[in-house]
Amino acid sequence: MSSSVLSFVPPPSVMAPISTTTTSPPSPFSRESTIVYGGKQAKFGIFSPAVYGARLVLGDQKLKNIRGKAISLHSGYIGDFCKWLGAYHLRTLLIKKAKTNGDILGFL
Repeated sequence: MSSSVLSFVPPPSVMAPISTTTTSPPSPFSRESTIVYGGKQAKFGIFSPAVYGARLVLGDQKLKNIRGKAISLHSGYIGDFCKWLGAYHLRTLLIKKAKTNGDILGFL
């Protein structure tokens, strides 16, 4: 029998060296942690192709400015509606719902 037929281990030249040093996980209280920006990745929705097209035409920074302005205006209209309705305490819940819907539809 040939040894290459029975051997399932790759030759040593293919295997990567194994590190023998151990490091402790970073402390959650250390200041050496990495900075994480933004939120999660948005879902692909019905309006996602329009957002991707606008990103190509306008560029990232211009699109962020326009989206920020649109979100600000929409939050203001939600606040005005809640004030008119007499239910201003529902403002934050409606804004969170609008953010969730925007994520589902592909705006964010």
